[in-house]
Amino acid sequence: MTPEKKVKTAVTKILKANDCYYFYPATGGYGSSGVPDIIACYNGMFIGIECKANGNKPTALQQKHLSDIKKAGGYSMVIDETDIDALELFFKTQDLNLLKG
Repeated sequence: MTPEKKVKTAVTKILKANDCYYFYPATGGYGSSGVPDIIACYNGMFIGIECKANGNKPTALQQKHLSDIKKAGGYSMVIDETDIDALELFFKTQDLNLLKG
């Protein structure tokens, strides 16, 4: 399992534990490049989650999509192996400041 796949697995485990609707959007073929790795909905909140590992950062296109989600009234965040706990903390505290892209 790749380091990024480990992050995605940890994120989906947290989402499942908190009864979130989520999916992995298709990016090839008819899909759109740069969309977040995971799209989730929690208590009516649209959340885009970009998963990274090993210090990698979102590309400019990925960052644009995360920004566009926020402009449209949704929430976004970038999660790596060092801050998976931020997602868990969000569900415990409902602190929307933790959802940032």
